[in-house]
Amino acid sequence: MTSKELARKTEVERALDHRITQKEAAAKLGISERQFRRILRRYRQEGDGGLVSRKRRKPSNRKTDPETQDIVREFVCEPIMQGFGPTLMAEKLETLKGIRMSKETVRRLMIDSGVWEAKSKKKIEPHYSRPRRARRGELVQIDGSKHAWLEERGPKATLLVFIDDATSEILAAEFVPEESFFGYGNLCKRYFREQGLPIAFYSDRFSVFRDNHKENLSDEPVTQFQRALTALGIALICAHSPQAKGRVERANETLQDRLIKEMRLLGIRDYDQANQYLPEFIRDYNRRFAVIPSSDRDCHRPLDKTIDLDFLFSVHDFRIITKTLLINFAGKVYQIVAKHPAYYYAEQEVLITYDASGAVSAWLDGNRLTLEEIEKRLKQGTVVSSKSAEAKPVAPANNHPWRNYGKKINGKPILTTLSTE
Repeated sequence: MTSKELARKTEVERALDHRITQKEAAAKLGISERQFRRILRRYRQEGDGGLVSRKRRKPSNRKTDPETQDIVREFVCEPIMQGFGPTLMAEKLETLKGIRMSKETVRRLMIDSGVWEAKSKKKIEPHYSRPRRARRGELVQIDGSKHAWLEERGPKATLLVFIDDATSEILAAEFVPEESFFGYGNLCKRYFREQGLPIAFYSDRFSVFRDNHKENLSDEPVTQFQRALTALGIALICAHSPQAKGRVERANETLQDRLIKEMRLLGIRDYDQANQYLPEFIRDYNRRFAVIPSSDRDCHRPLDKTIDLDFLFSVHDFRIITKTLLINFAGKVYQIVAKHPAYYYAEQEVLITYDASGAVSAWLDGNRLTLEEIEKRLKQGTVVSSKSAEAKPVAPANNHPWRNYGKKINGKPILTTLSTE
């Protein structure tokens, strides 16, 4: 007998001994008085066997028929479905085959078919969860995940993801070759123009977000990304561990499972196609996994149209103009073309910017200067000795003039034999 059936026996015996009423026994078992009287009658007639469920060892009325099970087993064993988990497999089974089945039933059939292994629970060190922010746009977690997103159909790439802390909603995402300032900058520009400016970003300590080489420095250096966000009034918080920004880390795990398999089913073979598909996938992802925030207020601030995002998300540096109006930057020399006299610009500090395309611009007092790149001439090569440590001496020819000098007069060699040539 099960523990539930043993508990029934205890209450039945107490009712038979008139220690409690039938109404009280039914309330303790969570059943109606009528049902309790049925159980009491069966117990009087059959004893303990009357308390055992009549459904035991009988097939369930909701059991899946063998024909449907065969279809499901054939579906889960298809090569294109390799690596699908039970939850995603159940969704695709309903979408592609029209068979609605619980994920646990699908899991059992996958285990029976040998395409899934039952996993034992691992002891995980608990990390106390941080409460979600109350409002959308109050905190946005950002991260990049380098992975073989196209499996064997293409090289590895990095998926940049922006996750809202209040709703777990994907606000922006894009495939890029590597994590870089320009990669994050381009995604930020698109995100700010579409949704507005959030209050804060939450990131890891990657070099784009934070300069980690600050030994013996009184002030912490500011990265290009920090400079751009400060100009827009957006705070940047750098986490001390991956667990601290767990929402974006868990989102990356989900994307590495679902997004990869969706692109496999669609036959996507390059990252241009993948970026075109991302908006459709994000809409479906947010419909499934986004939660309702505790506050209806959206903290995104509208973007001021006068702000030049392309200028802000360019690399900024400073140089001094020479007396001949030249600027040296990144191994190249640029000539300033201006109508003003040279002394107006000489030895002035100018702002140098260059964007993702490599275009270089110079700015003085907010005005853009006209630059012309000057061809840098190569320096004359230094004379290198032809002697080598591995060189072997060569004996001079028999008629070499060196052999004809034998005697010396006043310390100078003189010819003793004239050449026959």
